[in-house]
Amino acid sequence: MSDASVARTVERLTEQGIDVVRIGYPDLIGTERGRDILVERLPEVMEHGVAFCRAVYHTSPQGDVVPVAGGLDAGLPDICVKPDLSTLVPLPWEPGVAHCLGDAHDPTTGALCPESPRTVLRTAARRLGELGLTAVIGPELEYFLMEPDGSGWKRYDDHPGNVYVAGTKGDRGSHVLRTLRALRGLDIGVTMGNHEFSGGQFEINLHHSEAVSAADRSFRFKSAIKELARRDGLRATFMAKPFNDEGGSGFHAHISCADGEGNNRFDDPAGPYGLSQTAMYAIGGLIAHAPALAALLNPTINSYKRFGPDTLAPWLIDWGLDNRSAMVRVPPERGAGARLEVRLGDASANPYLAVAALLAAVYLGVRDRVEPPPPLEGYGYDTSKAAMLPPDLSTALDALEADSGLTEVLGKEFADAFLTYKRDEIRRFSQYVTDWEFIEYGYHL
Repeated sequence: MSDASVARTVERLTEQGIDVVRIGYPDLIGTERGRDILVERLPEVMEHGVAFCRAVYHTSPQGDVVPVAGGLDAGLPDICVKPDLSTLVPLPWEPGVAHCLGDAHDPTTGALCPESPRTVLRTAARRLGELGLTAVIGPELEYFLMEPDGSGWKRYDDHPGNVYVAGTKGDRGSHVLRTLRALRGLDIGVTMGNHEFSGGQFEINLHHSEAVSAADRSFRFKSAIKELARRDGLRATFMAKPFNDEGGSGFHAHISCADGEGNNRFDDPAGPYGLSQTAMYAIGGLIAHAPALAALLNPTINSYKRFGPDTLAPWLIDWGLDNRSAMVRVPPERGAGARLEVRLGDASANPYLAVAALLAAVYLGVRDRVEPPPPLEGYGYDTSKAAMLPPDLSTALDALEADSGLTEVLGKEFADAFLTYKRDEIRRFSQYVTDWEFIEYGYHL
């Protein structure tokens, strides 16, 4: 962007009463990192960027720096984050502040940082583009809302049976209504929302778009939901399964592919099930790479407690026609609406890495002409019909490391960093004494 364009942006923001620009970007687990800058400093920030320690990508939720190559071992060097002013938007709930996304660069070479989730997704989208395909993604994200309970937290407005209700039934504080209105001004494609299956659980839907835009909007959505909840004295969590007595929260992704003219390449009235050969190969790629996909779409130790029979979360590596017990569901729409719904992901997934992994699997399926198995018939969760997904994070990480095709598309440097970071998470958990252990052993042993 030219100096004159940046100057006009500063002038426009000032006229709107905005005096601070917040630059945000995702770390490896999808947490937003960022910095507030005074609007008059925007020109120099556009030229030079803002410096952050590269180890922000390697920092755990508890603030520990994981020894990933290029961080501690290199003396904690910088990355340089530059604003992407095409994403600039005023924050509806914070007067005087505009928000934009940033891209991380190596300050020495100027190259995009290979650990940056946004860079990983762009790389995967570019590889799919080599086949003449552009992925279109429709995100669906669920989350739990919690309210204070003495020194802890309990589920917000927790009553059973409020499945798919709207209004104050199951939402006495009108959280959904107020959140929809607040998010409308953020311009992230919010369309509708409702109470979900479990007590205190909600889903707000986002419109479909090209992959990077869809991930940008999902990332901003998750950050906004948590911010708005905090302002109400509540807590929103996208943790996969936060409660023993309830199901988990999913991140379902509807995916289709368009050609250069914008035509849906998954539709073919003459094809099997009304699907094109491209769509069948895409399903084949998702099935073939599912064990490795789990590491990125189910990226926490907690994620695998969401899986299991009769959970409406996947358990087996399968696909089906309008079948919600399958890992990949093909909704009934055809024509421009032909698409796949990948139900594998949980809400804790980093949207950029989850979408990048899906694009990589679709790319490999189409490139290598991978035929899928026959579709699931009837209710799933029958291990005689399909192989199981990884039962835990460690197994999924091993599958990701072994899947050289997928890691090549996503980038080896990124994959190495992600594997090191997540294996350290497993190590730390293995040494932690849980409440379950104390309840199980503390009295009798």
